[in-house]
Amino acid sequence: MTTTEQIKVLCVRMGISASELARRIGQSPQNFNAKMKRGTISETELIQIADELGIAYEQSFTLPNGEKIEIKNGGIGNV
Repeated sequence: MTTTEQIKVLCVRMGISASELARRIGQSPQNFNAKMKRGTISETELIQIADELGIAYEQSFTLPNGEKIEIKNGGIGNV
């Protein structure tokens, strides 16, 4: 699933339109929609979305030894 698809699902589940989400993170709906179409939503914007909606954002790399390097709303950390 692409990031754009994930954001669309998130909007449906959170009961918010993509336009409203754009406004909440300080962007125009037109600009945000263009970024979604191009697939150029930045990680900073994903963290802003999560913070604005009061949800967690997580992304991680898993090393061969099982160690994870995660990126979360609060920053980067090892698990």
